[in-house]
Amino acid sequence: MEKKNEIIQKNTEVVTNCDHLTSTHVQSCILTIRGLQVVIDRDLAAFYGVETKRLNEAVKRNIMRFPERYRFQLSKEELLEVVANCDHLQQLKFSPTPHYVFTEEGVAQLSSVLRSEKAVKVSIMIMDAFVAMRRFLSANSGMFQRIEVLEKRQIATDQKIEEVLDCLEQGTLKDKAHIFSAGQIYDAKAFITNLVSQAKSRVILIDGYVNATTISLLEARIEGIPAKIYTGTVGASLNTLVSQFNGQYPQKPLSIHRWRTEQHDRWLVIDNQLWHCGASIKDAGLRTFGIDPIGLDVDIILSQV
Repeated sequence: MEKKNEIIQKNTEVVTNCDHLTSTHVQSCILTIRGLQVVIDRDLAAFYGVETKRLNEAVKRNIMRFPERYRFQLSKEELLEVVANCDHLQQLKFSPTPHYVFTEEGVAQLSSVLRSEKAVKVSIMIMDAFVAMRRFLSANSGMFQRIEVLEKRQIATDQKIEEVLDCLEQGTLKDKAHIFSAGQIYDAKAFITNLVSQAKSRVILIDGYVNATTISLLEARIEGIPAKIYTGTVGASLNTLVSQFNGQYPQKPLSIHRWRTEQHDRWLVIDNQLWHCGASIKDAGLRTFGIDPIGLDVDIILSQV
């Protein structure tokens, strides 16, 4: 509401005035409440040069002229929102009396109730301001829709940042699932090597299909961190690859073992964090590939291999 009113004030000039009352000032007091363009009784009374109490008393004496679609009472929450967005209404925050807002039709009725030449002139000015604002909103509806979308995105982004900050403060930040589309081979493999490089104590891979690509992905470990591979078949070629790797990288020990129980899924253990892999890591990114952390004790899986 505040941003939109600010834009409107700068772009809907109507050259009319009455006793130093300008259209710009009137427009700045038009609010959007319950989806309607309205003016609060406090501002209307100031425009007409009467007390707010007297204005509402005049309305009560002619209440039949003011159905709820012309004039309605603000709830406590609505009044607080108005006060928060309108600096000149700060004094209403603790007002013990109810406050009302008037639509364009309600303003038109006020001229007949207050019965003065000034009231007629002021009512016309206010209605002109309503019309100018309506035209401006209609002409710029696309811009306001974009602003609203950007504001919603900003709110969502702020909420996510708050959640992350809360998790960091509480030490509860968790890794999230990652999905890589077919063809994102570099991204998928870079993600895996980054995981491996973060290991502080161990890396264990349970994968039924292992080749030189698999072993190269595990090379990302820092020195002194051991790695084990459990797979279905350990042939001469695999043993040769592991021997060659250990010969070149003795500071990054690698061993390969045949599992005792056949495994359907693929698992990657980084220290005590268990990751589930949607495919063999050698094929990461060739097709749609997912890898996500599983909140299980790694021993539940290790005890079965």
